[in-house]
Amino acid sequence: MATDTAQLLRAAVHQSPITSKQGLLERLFTAYFDAFVYNQIWEDPRVDLAALELTPESRILTISSGGCNVLNYLIHGPAQITAVDLNRYHLALLRLKLAAVRHLPDHETFFRMFGEANDPRNVTAYDTYLSAHLDGATRDFWEGLTMFGKRRIHFFADNLYDHARNGFYLRFLEKLAHLMGIYPDRMVHITDPDERARVFDATIGRYFDHWLVRLLSKLPFIVFGLGIPPRQYEAMRRETPENILAMYRRRVRRFICNFPIEENYFAWQALARRYDTEHRRAIPEYLRAEHFGTLRANIARVTTEVTSLTDHLRRQPAGAYDRFVFLDAQDWMKDEEIAALWREVLRVAPAGSRIIFRTAPETSPVEQALPPELRARVRYERERSAELFTQDRCAIYGGFHLYVVNEA
Repeated sequence: MATDTAQLLRAAVHQSPITSKQGLLERLFTAYFDAFVYNQIWEDPRVDLAALELTPESRILTISSGGCNVLNYLIHGPAQITAVDLNRYHLALLRLKLAAVRHLPDHETFFRMFGEANDPRNVTAYDTYLSAHLDGATRDFWEGLTMFGKRRIHFFADNLYDHARNGFYLRFLEKLAHLMGIYPDRMVHITDPDERARVFDATIGRYFDHWLVRLLSKLPFIVFGLGIPPRQYEAMRRETPENILAMYRRRVRRFICNFPIEENYFAWQALARRYDTEHRRAIPEYLRAEHFGTLRANIARVTTEVTSLTDHLRRQPAGAYDRFVFLDAQDWMKDEEIAALWREVLRVAPAGSRIIFRTAPETSPVEQALPPELRARVRYERERSAELFTQDRCAIYGGFHLYVVNEA
């Protein structure tokens, strides 16, 4: 399985000769990404759900990433959710969450494991309730040893959100800020938006002016920790060729200052690498006590597979799905790969199906990638996309895009 998934990842990322600078970066990213990268997903489910307009008959195909949004969607009772991912480690996290919904004794144990994720009792709960119910690959992942000789399940005794490549990257940024006398975690306690904006400009805002940050921003591999491959980085750089730091600053400021911090769990994770476990306001919906029973009742509706969207769709019959969540996967793709994906979507999807995705640049790649005969079969909800983008609490992307399949 490891060899198969590595091949899938290489096929998705390696688009330039190894002798070129871009080809070398692509191969460095592949080595980096074939690991546990995301400990949570970074797409706002409120925006997704507003765009998807789920019904009890909805059948969703989504990329898994950290698995949070699979459970957030499940609260709303769709008929089916299939989660795929090229990264087997991300599916290991989702499969652990699915087993936890089924087999942990109560919501408090569930919340302690995934909401707090920082308690030795989580390891005991895993051994007592979960290990025996996992497939072999997932059990091998969580019981495999880290370089420090501990099983990976001990991440949940030592703040899961400090771990994975994304967690390590955020810790690196935090340590860098501390060297400058900036303490990002203090921002989560500033609830007045005007005051928060002032503090941001006086602290985190000047972080982007530091000579070391300016130097690091010129290195494409420095954003690997955010899961940004070279092709996606180049697309962002083309939009702000003179000063990509200005774009970073603008997006981070919006992320931190434009939404109520007391319920923006994305900001809490970015700034403090934890959720609001005291008041339980800044937490994902799937972690709320009132939804635990619904999750448990619906959990059998979720299936998972290590594969790509396109390869999975090629094996599906017409009508298999009517809701599609691509995250930012198309930023990784060449135009012909995007066209191949949409050709399979439009073979499978009935009229009225809804497709959503995000992009690091502002523009939708679909507009130039699809041949005319495919493009004519979908409607770009441009105004609705722009409206929903302004509501996205994560705010690290350049665009949110909604397409609807036309009547034949």
